[in-house]
Amino acid sequence: MDAKWLDAAVYGGTLRDWLVALGLSATIALAVYLIKPILLRRLEAQAQRSRTQIDDAMVAALGATRLWLVAIFALSLGSHYLTLPDKHGSVLKMVTAAAFFLQLGFWAGAALNYWMGRSRAKALASNASAATSLSAISFLAQLVLWSVIVLLVLDNFGINITALVAGLGIGGVAVALAVQNILGDLFASLSIVVDKPFVIGDFIIVDNYMGTVENVGLKTTRIRSLDGEQIVFSNSDLLKTRLRNYKRMVERRVVFSFGVGYDTSPEQIEQIPPTIRRIVEAQQKVRFDRAHFQKFGEHSLVFETVYWVTDPDFNLYMDIQQAVNLAIMRALKAENIVFGLPQQNLRIDGPLRFEQGEPPVRSNGSKAGAH
Repeated sequence: MDAKWLDAAVYGGTLRDWLVALGLSATIALAVYLIKPILLRRLEAQAQRSRTQIDDAMVAALGATRLWLVAIFALSLGSHYLTLPDKHGSVLKMVTAAAFFLQLGFWAGAALNYWMGRSRAKALASNASAATSLSAISFLAQLVLWSVIVLLVLDNFGINITALVAGLGIGGVAVALAVQNILGDLFASLSIVVDKPFVIGDFIIVDNYMGTVENVGLKTTRIRSLDGEQIVFSNSDLLKTRLRNYKRMVERRVVFSFGVGYDTSPEQIEQIPPTIRRIVEAQQKVRFDRAHFQKFGEHSLVFETVYWVTDPDFNLYMDIQQAVNLAIMRALKAENIVFGLPQQNLRIDGPLRFEQGEPPVRSNGSKAGAH
């Protein structure tokens, strides 16, 4: 059979060249179509065995591969067998570059969606409002990503984007200045979700305010105080201050002191610390630290005791402290030791003479208490 017709000149090459170019393009596109699911299955199996999230992100990105964009790449590769006019060759290069940027956007967007979706799923289990915050952040991230992709595509087609970028920059600055407080609270909300200084249900103290966290929103965090009212904090202000999270307390350190009278003998004073130690160590979930005769107080001899409650529950701590206090009272009463009480000694110079119906009179004739 005569195959000279294959050598017939066609736009940009011979018919043979066109068949080779189209065959190569179809082969590349078909190969990607067949290899993609196989590679996805292998990566998914690897991701299940791996503890890192990089493999899962790669699976999500690979799943976002668009075959119609791959076909453009394949046609671009096949066109190397042809001699196209410069004008049409340039157009094909621009289309190929645009396809590359679009595919890059799909890959990055899929990886970003995977990461944000995973974070939302974790947050949803404990904090629905945090999941809402992450959804808003995800939308903003996708908006920024595709804005950059569109600008790259337009620049690739020869469109001058300098004015557009300048306009977007000025507009972005104006918008940012107008909503800087909102954006600050929004990113502070993301910081709270990611860093987790507290979660819903934690009991925290912020400055002079304390309460249980009820909600972490896009702009504010709401706390229910011990008195029942709701306290609302701006997220950005909340992260600027120091806060104490009592929900994450592992142990509770207890320090208390009491005083006994100055008429207590040194021998009795010496026995008080061992007595306190026995009382504290008799309690459950307690680790004794120390008990000492601390100082000479204004009205009493002061003892200081320190111990640890190995459970952070506040009610348990109060029950233990009550039991310790009662036991100390009984132990001191058994030894005829009295607690130190404020007292004043009145010194009067000279003897007193009492007369019925009259206040006491001193020997010098003045009445006691007279001024």
